[in-house]
Amino acid sequence: MQHSDLKVHQLLLGPMENYCYIIADKASKKCMVIDPAWDIKTITDTIEQNEYQLTSIIISHYHPDHCGGHLWGHDIEGVSELLKKFDVPVLCHSQEKDGILTITKIAPSGIQTIESGEDYQLGNQKLKFIHTPGHTPGSVCLLWNNCLFAGDTLFINGCGRVDLPGGNVDQLHDSLTNKLMKLDPQTVLYPGHAYAPQKSVTFQELLTLNPYLQNITNKTSWMKNFG
Repeated sequence: MQHSDLKVHQLLLGPMENYCYIIADKASKKCMVIDPAWDIKTITDTIEQNEYQLTSIIISHYHPDHCGGHLWGHDIEGVSELLKKFDVPVLCHSQEKDGILTITKIAPSGIQTIESGEDYQLGNQKLKFIHTPGHTPGSVCLLWNNCLFAGDTLFINGCGRVDLPGGNVDQLHDSLTNKLMKLDPQTVLYPGHAYAPQKSVTFQELLTLNPYLQNITNKTSWMKNFG
């Protein structure tokens, strides 16, 4: 997908319809990978075919379908396999570090923790991390100008589950209302799963497409979405 200064590769990988993202600064050809899992060869081939220089790996949260590990009796390729080819740091929120280490078995020295509001320089571009707890305690989104890479915090037609370990419906409501929904309405959402026909939409479009956002200002009513 084309933007003025950034190239977005949205890769649909695995049986859980995960999106992995490779985002690259067009001028410098430096790139980062967000949530590598399921098919590391496709990720690696995309980097090499475009002659990118990988500078970091971003993990939005510790679940195995986003970073690799063991799930439902299966071993999922992920960040540990990608690190065998690229010697780059893995970035995650401090509250996700232990979970990622447990799931992926990568070396603790390979992880750099990030906090909400921190900037990251990708070539000539500056990106910002937003801590959005609720789906997991350390879930993060990555914001670049008018593009939001949301992991499992927000989907086109839903939002992250809160019934898994570490999920918290109050935190998710706060993350959505006080952080994400305050972004510019023309911000483009890039979700962590292909749960809708659209691959990406603006936040303005989300207000009509996503039923979880239509009564979000009434917290009591909104929480009924979760039973």
